[in-house]
Amino acid sequence: MTYRVTLIPGDGTGPELTAALDTVIAASGVPIAWQRHDAGAAVLERCGTALPDEVIASVRATKVAIKGPVTTPVGAGFRSVNVALRQALDLYACLRPARSLPGVPSRFSGIDLVVVRENTEDLYAGIEHQVTPEAAESIKIITRAASERIVRYAFEYARAHGRHKVTAVHKANIMKLTDGLFLRTAREVAGAYPDIEFDDRIVDNLCLQLVQTPERYDVLVAPNLYGDIVSDLCAGLIGGAGVAPGANIGADAAVFEAVHGSGPDIAGRDIVNPTAFLLSGVLMLEHLGEAAAAGRVYDAVAAVIAEGRRITRDLGGTAGTQEFAQAVADRL
Repeated sequence: MTYRVTLIPGDGTGPELTAALDTVIAASGVPIAWQRHDAGAAVLERCGTALPDEVIASVRATKVAIKGPVTTPVGAGFRSVNVALRQALDLYACLRPARSLPGVPSRFSGIDLVVVRENTEDLYAGIEHQVTPEAAESIKIITRAASERIVRYAFEYARAHGRHKVTAVHKANIMKLTDGLFLRTAREVAGAYPDIEFDDRIVDNLCLQLVQTPERYDVLVAPNLYGDIVSDLCAGLIGGAGVAPGANIGADAAVFEAVHGSGPDIAGRDIVNPTAFLLSGVLMLEHLGEAAAAGRVYDAVAAVIAEGRRITRDLGGTAGTQEFAQAVADRL
């Protein structure tokens, strides 16, 4: 069968990354009909919004999308397209695996972690206002319902993927009501999964332990803000955001994306490392039920990097984005 997948190129280096993905997916043999729709700064002037309604409608129809990075202005300008997509489609689970790849420069080796991040509430709900000209306030929302479904997702993921342990990440020693609710709910859910080990860690202590003894952890489940920070830390353990994939999953749709930014300063120069985006494509193939093809693509990416001949500059090579993608396609 041919899969219909919404393709959102994004801006900055996004179009180059999506072109690289197209090359690799074509070589994988999985038939995909891309439904292309633009979002981000590139369409703001033309459409009056960075996220046109047709984009959301397309994802609702196809139920699967892969999105290139989109620039989000800092401190002003339009709202994050990423956050808006997650909220509009109720993509409540953000999945961010962090797995070492031989040949990627890093201080660590043998890392194999998965961060499961709640994606719809917490401080990222964007409920904030100016109290006075000198003070602003942001409201942190934690609900039992959202906490329960994200922790349950983490346990179900662990069970389905042969993982042995889930750790809840929180700051319940200080935020006793909000993070306290998240932690109590996590403990309640854990009781339904006696086959999976469960523990919890205060977020700052967890960050310390991740750079000292990362092998102690397996699946980490966290509210939105902590999940964002911890997943970037885990990306640092495996060599950086350039090799870290991501997925945003809900009951009715899923959007896959690399965790890094849009890199507008290097856009159009054919030098961005496509590894994170290609590995996000691996997650997409798994979601489509194409596990064998996903494994072949992952192995091809890993082999090209380990060989070291046709890799991008950040990995110590001289290849461009498209040459790297073609090397993966050739390996396939």
